[in-house]
Parts: sequence; C-alpha cells; structure tokens
Amino acid sequence: MKRIFATAAVLVIAAANNLWAQSLQEVIGFGSNPGNLRMFKYLPSALPANAPLIVALHGCKQSASAYDTETGWVGIADKAKAALLLPQQQSANNFNMCFNWFEAGDIESGEGEALSIKQMIDKMKETHAIDPARIFVTGLSAGGAMTSVMLATYPEVFAGGAIIAGLPYKCATSMPQAFGCMNPGKDLTPATWGSLVRSASSYNGPWPKVSIWHGSADSTVSPTNAQELVDQWTNVHGIDKTADGQDTVHGHDHKVFIDTDGTVRVETYIIAGMGHGTPISPGPGDEQCGTAGQWIIDAGICSSYHIAEFWGLGSSPLPTPHPVRDQLLERMEKLKEHLNELEAKIRHINQ
Repeated sequence: MKRIFATAAVLVIAAANNLWAQSLQEVIGFGSNPGNLRMFKYLPSALPANAPLIVALHGCKQSASAYDTETGWVGIADKAKAALLLPQQQSANNFNMCFNWFEAGDIESGEGEALSIKQMIDKMKETHAIDPARIFVTGLSAGGAMTSVMLATYPEVFAGGAIIAGLPYKCATSMPQAFGCMNPGKDLTPATWGSLVRSASSYNGPWPKVSIWHGSADSTVSPTNAQELVDQWTNVHGIDKTADGQDTVHGHDHKVFIDTDGTVRVETYIIAGMGHGTPISPGPGDEQCGTAGQWIIDAGICSSYHIAEFWGLGSSPLPTPHPVRDQLLERMEKLKEHLNELEAKIRHINQ
C-alpha cells in the first residue's frame, strides 16, 4: 500500500511539473535576434493592462523551464499579476548554456544577446500592454552577470534588477578574464566600476534599483563579487558604499544603501553557508517558494519573494524592515540635529 501511495505521489508531482512546463509558451519572431536566443513567456490568468514584466535569466546548464516555478517566479507572477519573460540560451552559442556575459559582442547596447533580450521585452510590451515603468530583470550566475549587462546597457528600460551569484558589468570581456572574475574576483575602485556602467549608454538616470544576493560559501563565483557589485551600483547611484542599515532576515545578513531622499537604492543579502545557486524556501507560506534542485537551494529564504517586495510588486508597498528603518530614522534625526547646530552657528555669525 505504501508503495502505491509513493508511486501515486510521484505521478502527481510529475503531472504538476508537466502542467507548469506546458504553461510556458515559446514566442517565435520577436526581432532580428542577433544573439540567437529563444524566447519563452508565462502569463497569469486575466493579465491586466499595464501589468509589470519580470525578466528571469537562467544560469549555466539550465533552461527557461528549469527557472520558472522552481525559483518561485511563476507564483510571484500569479500573485502580482505580472507577465514573466524567460530568455533561453542555445548550446550553439555556448556549450554550457551560459549567457555570454563576457563576450564583447554580446554585452554592448544594440548588439548580440543584450539586444536579443531587449527585443523580447519590446515584443512583450507590444503584445501585452506592459507598464513601461515596471519592468524588472533578474538572473542566476551567468544569468546574474547578464542581468548586470542589461541594467548597464538598457538602464532606461528597467525600474529594478536583482543579481544572484553574479558579477559586475564588464568585469570580463573574454573567456580567460571571465574565469578570473568568477574566482578569485576582480578588485576595482567604485569609481572605475561605476564608469563602466555610465559609459555603456547615454542615459543619465534615474538608475534602476538593485538587489544583490550571494551565498557566503559560493566556490564557483566568489562572494567578493557581491561587494564589487555594491561598489559599482552605489557609485552609479551617487551614494556611499557603506551600508546605511543592517538587519537579519530568516537568519541571513541584509544591508541597505539609501540615497539622500531616504530611498533604498541598493540592497544585499549574504546567505549564510550557501553555495552557488538561487536561494528558495519551499512551502505554502506567503514568504515561501520554489522547489529545490541543482543550483536552486533550500536556504530557508525565498529570494524571489523578497526581490519582488524590494521592487514594489508585493501585495502592499514594501515596508523597510524594522531594524533598518529604526537605524535610518536615527541617522536622519542626527542629521537634523547637525543641521540645526549649523543653522544656529550661521545666525550667530551674522549677528
């Protein structure tokens, strides 16, 4: 009897996975496609006009169908009534199915894989009346590095991005350089990193907000890349690379970096003890998601949920976590006190 129930359970899971896979639709004919990529999309039922769009980029040796429900993005799309775009690499372009984040011909505006992904976004906007102010991009590993490429080359397209186990834009422009960037990593000044993004387009801002995720035990892409990404994107935003607030979320270190208006522009999550992958938290809870598999790791935290909240795609406006909020309020109060003191000194001098 136990064997029968076990077999039935396996069949149910397989059927469910098949159903999810069938919900992905391949789109043919979305432009000149100079990067020779494939385009897949997922649409929740009754997608409204002016819906947001999430672009999710898989990692090496993965596919679009392995990076939709497994990471929780299909569930997020359903809840947020967002369209989901999943570009897919082809082995003809890269034997390991990695997006070519290190090839000069694929990481410039108007060229290669970057342009192919941009053309997919344009096709989604044209077909589904997407809200142009709510387009977001995320990815894992090579997909995370390609997320950096998209944010740098087409910053006017995106309201936000999320880079998981990824690398800064233009860390490498060749395969030999790519391996060095992955591990041990490249240490550049924030100004140098930032200039690489600013020189990638003629855009002057406002820049996309960026969420950065990395496992502390990642031996494939060194966690030092998370700090280099902080250096790059805080410099682009013109803010300090020193965190303005820090707290712990489900046992993992979380830092925020704010602008002069008090808005969080960059955040980081360092996932304690996790190797190379996308962190998930399987289960039925509101903050849970995903199915564990290769490079999709049960770390007790659903990255997709927290990224969507950071982007403002949750059921309510994103609240700043209480410890971080309190730290920011304290800093603002001290700043007000300092300004009041300066004002008093100026009045005294003028008397």
